[in-house]
Amino acid sequence: MATPRSIALKKPLTKIPARKKLASANPKKVSSKEDPVIGVVGLGIMGSSIATNLLKSGFRVLGFDTSVDQQKAMRKEGIKILPTVEALASESQYIFTSLPSVGALKVVVAAIAKSGKKGIAVAELSTLPHEAKEEARAFLAKHQITFLDCPLSGTGAQAKTRDLAVYASGDQKTIDAMDHVFEGFARARYYVGEFGAGMKMKLVANLLVAIHNVSTAEALLLGTRLGLDAKQIVDVIGDGAGSSRMFQVRAPMMVKRNWDEATMKIEVWAKDMHLIGEALKANAIPAPLFSTTIPIYNAASATGHDKDDTAVVYEVLEQWAKPISSKKSKNSKTTKKSKK
Repeated sequence: MATPRSIALKKPLTKIPARKKLASANPKKVSSKEDPVIGVVGLGIMGSSIATNLLKSGFRVLGFDTSVDQQKAMRKEGIKILPTVEALASESQYIFTSLPSVGALKVVVAAIAKSGKKGIAVAELSTLPHEAKEEARAFLAKHQITFLDCPLSGTGAQAKTRDLAVYASGDQKTIDAMDHVFEGFARARYYVGEFGAGMKMKLVANLLVAIHNVSTAEALLLGTRLGLDAKQIVDVIGDGAGSSRMFQVRAPMMVKRNWDEATMKIEVWAKDMHLIGEALKANAIPAPLFSTTIPIYNAASATGHDKDDTAVVYEVLEQWAKPISSKKSKNSKTTKKSKK
């Protein structure tokens, strides 16, 4: 397997990449005819942000989603929505898929092959089992279509600001050729090796995310029970040795209690947790910290939070904690009862 290497993208996330300088701040500019047409299949939390950021970066972007509501929302953003995956594939040079399940992947892959267009590349961004992605790769290879395993590191909120890292695996020549496209929606691209290495790296990342998300809730709850101001905890701890990227992303959500604005839904996270658990079991790895987080996420699901962000684990721990019998903490306003 090749040694991992990072390619730092050129510009800050808030600016248009150097490869295309637009005449104004209007994201709905038509790009050069030399630029590839990009298709995005799956316009949910991640896919919608990727599509809009690619458009802002000057690419011609086509989209497809089974949800009529998502189609309408993306049209308002300037994305051209096509009626079928076949139609999208027939007009695209590069396709990004952001899908919820193995079943959806099979349907999409079959449609791409049916389009009859050869020589294109499909970068699969979802967190799905390696076996399913390998089956898709082998199937599309027969149709002279390159299929890449490129899961993402980052939440839906990070996707909006291009604060994503791509764990790219598969044909390196194709991946290198796509760097200017990755630059349109991500801050970094790592080549991690042969096909499937991307998902392996994503499982490692997600194991840490599962732990850091719960540890963030645990630490924040401790601080507020000690009488500290929650917002001050976010600022001070977020800038110290005890911080993590998940603390920086999720602690503010926990303080604001706005987990109903999901960037990673509990129901979707359950799928990711299952994949991590299977990998740990298959490799006989003890995982005491990860295992401890499972009941907390399960409790969130069992109490009606499937559609909420994983930041809702703060409320789970809050409800499990013994009530305070003494004076209210200085943070009483930010620890009010949930709306739910």
